[in-house]
Amino acid sequence: MKKCIFFIAFLITAVSFAQQERELKLNKDTNLIEVTYYHDNGAISQTGTYTLDGKLQGKWLSFDAEGNKLVSANYDNGKKVGKWFYWSGKILKEVDYSNNAISSVSEWTNKSTIALRD
Repeated sequence: MKKCIFFIAFLITAVSFAQQERELKLNKDTNLIEVTYYHDNGAISQTGTYTLDGKLQGKWLSFDAEGNKLVSANYDNGKKVGKWFYWSGKILKEVDYSNNAISSVSEWTNKSTIALRD
């Protein structure tokens, strides 16, 4: 019963604060809420999962309105963990998190052109 109350409270909170179109689905196998947010043009904005008490969990992806990946993030019970990647034009930033704090940052710039073969 407690989980049901937390789930309902979470849904009410999500509906109250979220301005974007979204889909929510409870995954009974993992006991996590799977969510997909959408841009106004219908393209996916973010995907990820929440715990039943509303904490971010697992891998989250963010995209711009054209569908380009902007961020790949990881959470464990609401805390930032592991490697996060940020894309901005030709720049890729890798941010490592430990104990919910940044432990290192690396940046790469793509200065070369790659030819792809059919």
